[in-house]
Amino acid sequence: MNTQAAFSVIIYLFIGSGVISLYRVLSGPTAADRLIGLNIISAQILAVLVLFAAMENMHVYLDVALVYDIFGFVGILAIARYTGKKEALK
Repeated sequence: MNTQAAFSVIIYLFIGSGVISLYRVLSGPTAADRLIGLNIISAQILAVLVLFAAMENMHVYLDVALVYDIFGFVGILAIARYTGKKEALK
């Protein structure tokens, strides 16, 4: 199997596991479950961006992946802080 086919298989596996993680986000009984599912999906999208950058030999996608990771981290922190305050008010 050549490297292009291997990269494609791995990318499809990440996308498939992302769909499974989306189930956790949509049906998670608690906010923590949904937050963990969202974090997993974010990490999988990051991995797909990095694999695509390596597959196509385009370094600009690594910059996009870095910015995506920073915004994803800040977003997860904001959601965690919001849900933490919401839980404290109950």
